[in-house]
Amino acid sequence: MFSAAKVIIYHNPRCSKSRATLDLIRSRGIEHQVIDYLKTPPSQQELEHILECLAMEPRDLMRTHEPEYREAALDDQGLGRETLILAMLQRPRLIERPIVVVGDKAAIGRPPENVLGILP
Repeated sequence: MFSAAKVIIYHNPRCSKSRATLDLIRSRGIEHQVIDYLKTPPSQQELEHILECLAMEPRDLMRTHEPEYREAALDDQGLGRETLILAMLQRPRLIERPIVVVGDKAAIGRPPENVLGILP
């Protein structure tokens, strides 16, 4: 499912860091797939893979300053991994962006140069 050579960017076209990361990939002539994750959220399996590649826990990948985070009471430290993953699947705006995945490697493009180490 996750090809080692395939570059995937989970992208939000309204985000300047996401646009800059996409521009960086394009400027290097790298073949890539763009996923507008607000329109096409990752599956649970994809999100688990991303978390594993980033060596992060779900809360580490969440945009904790978004109104949805507070509205859903996700700041409750007693919430478990599955609950937080489900929250991101239901509210993809909570997922930090952009995320670039290349096989079993991933990086968050904040700043965009963070992804250089995983690009082919």
